[in-house]
Amino acid sequence: MTTWTEYPPFGLFYLPAVASAEQVFGAGVRFQTHAFRAVMRYQIESLEFLTHRCEQDMKLMDDLTKSLEYQDAFDVVSNFVQNASAEYANEAARMAMIGSRLASQTATRVSEEAKTTFEDMAARSLA
Repeated sequence: MTTWTEYPPFGLFYLPAVASAEQVFGAGVRFQTHAFRAVMRYQIESLEFLTHRCEQDMKLMDDLTKSLEYQDAFDVVSNFVQNASAEYANEAARMAMIGSRLASQTATRVSEEAKTTFEDMAARSLA
C-alpha cells in the first residue's frame, strides 16, 4: 500500500510535479487544521464570556429582589449596566487581540510552508 513516504519503484509518484502537489495538499491540510483550532479558540473564549455574563444576569435578579427601595434598584441596575458595558468592551478588545495573533501565526505558517515547498521543488528540479 502506498503511503505518504513510500513510493512505488515505477509510476506517477516519481514525477516532481506530483511530489510538489503532494506537499501543497499537505500544507493545505495543515492550514485547515490551524484554521479549525483558531475557530475553536474563538468559540471557547466566547462561551466563557457568555457564561460569565449569564452569571452576572442572575446576580442582577438576585440583587433586584433584595433591594427594598426604588433608589436601591436604580443603583443596582446602573452598576450592572456600567459593568456590563466595560466587560463587553474588554471582551471585544480581547477578541481583536486573539484575531490579530492568529492572523500573524497563520501568515508565518503559510510563509514557512511556501518557502519549504519552493525549496523542495528547486531541489527536485536539480536532481
